[in-house]
Amino acid sequence: MELYIVAAVVLLVAIVGAGLAYFVPRRRRPPVPIEKPIETKPQVVEVPVAEAPVLEVPEPTAGRLVRLRARLSKSQSVFGKGLLALLARDKLDDDTWDEIEETLIGADVGVQATTEIVGKLREKARVEGTNSAEQLRGLLTDELVTALDPGLDRSLDVSPKDGRPAVLLVVGVNGSGKTTTCGKIARVLVADGHSVVLGAADTFRAAAADQLATWAGRVGAEVVRGPEGADPASVAFDAVKRGIDAGVDTVLVDTAGRLQNKVGLMDELGKVKRVVEKHGPVDETLLVLDATTGQNGLEQARVFTEVVDVTGVVLTKLDGTAKGGIVIAVQRKLGIPVKLVGLGEGPDDLAPFDPRQFVDALIGSDA
Repeated sequence: MELYIVAAVVLLVAIVGAGLAYFVPRRRRPPVPIEKPIETKPQVVEVPVAEAPVLEVPEPTAGRLVRLRARLSKSQSVFGKGLLALLARDKLDDDTWDEIEETLIGADVGVQATTEIVGKLREKARVEGTNSAEQLRGLLTDELVTALDPGLDRSLDVSPKDGRPAVLLVVGVNGSGKTTTCGKIARVLVADGHSVVLGAADTFRAAAADQLATWAGRVGAEVVRGPEGADPASVAFDAVKRGIDAGVDTVLVDTAGRLQNKVGLMDELGKVKRVVEKHGPVDETLLVLDATTGQNGLEQARVFTEVVDVTGVVLTKLDGTAKGGIVIAVQRKLGIPVKLVGLGEGPDDLAPFDPRQFVDALIGSDA
């Protein structure tokens, strides 16, 4: 009986619970919010703008030799102090004149040139009765200037002709500072108002083209170069063609440094010249000589003149251990004018050569 009562109670509770669930409203779940996309402004990325390189303005070439005269101090010790000290003696006897000859030969003037200079100086001193140090200094200055042949044309032929640029070949042995000098020559041309294209025809030395490009970039000049090991004549040809297309005044071609006893390499240098001349004649061939090599450099110079018809000499490193008399020896040996001299490592330390200014710098105004 009790079992029936319990079952009835459970059933009643179930019926009541079901009824309540029907009448009591269900609790709604809150709506899931819809996320709106976050508005983002476009991010501006600032790309650094490469600044245009600041071009250097080379120093004017006029008067450079005068400004750089202090660089000849080591040569002055031979000419200004050594020679003038001898000439200032109370008595100019045979022994003194022999010492003067030895001093000039030691200054790389050369035996033949020294004999002529001392002979003329001695004769003038005797005929004119010159005995003061100042008068003898003037006679010595005149004889040295005469030995440098001031009548030689030392100008550079760098102006365009018949719609094509002037072409300059720069040649020289390894170690003479040829590529650096080529860069400095470009600065000389730019300083004098000429537009320039450079040809990096030294394709055997990996750093040569980069070195030349650095020099050119400083003054806004263009460089034509080829891959390492390319045919130098081809690069030189392309450089001249680019110069014609660009309408520049001058094309300056740097060639590989060559040992003068390497016949094959010298023949190749001749090939460069012949290929370039398909565009027209080469206007200047400048031979770079290291002045510190002294008389040894003269044989190098002679071989180059036989191959490429050198028109002018550039003497570098005159500010070092060089002896100024080498300028006289080079000109007498080759019959070719010294047109430029290097008197330091600075970019504008290459100066047009002037015999009178050079001798004045060697003798020294206060010597």
